[in-house]
Amino acid sequence: MSLPEAGPFAAPWEAQVFALVVALRESGLFTWGEWAETLGATIRPAGGPEAAADYASWLGALEALLAARGVTDAAALTARRDAYLRAARATPHGAPILLENDPLHDA
Repeated sequence: MSLPEAGPFAAPWEAQVFALVVALRESGLFTWGEWAETLGATIRPAGGPEAAADYASWLGALEALLAARGVTDAAALTARRDAYLRAARATPHGAPILLENDPLHDA
């Protein structure tokens, strides 16, 4: 008996980033050429030409494109990331991480 393959994503957030990139490209926010250029610029500082394009790089490239297009800005991205991390710490193991779990959500 063989084990099922893990698939291309190591965690659900990776699949979500992939889906967001595809959906936003399909909506016309950016072209595949712009995506490739932004992803490449995100990867190069992380480790030179041999650096791998992992989904953390995809997330960084997506954030850069969203900021460049005026969809969001660095402060909003930082605030959302911080809220997510607080929510993650406040969420019981195995439960979905919801921004509503951020202890500062209603503050």
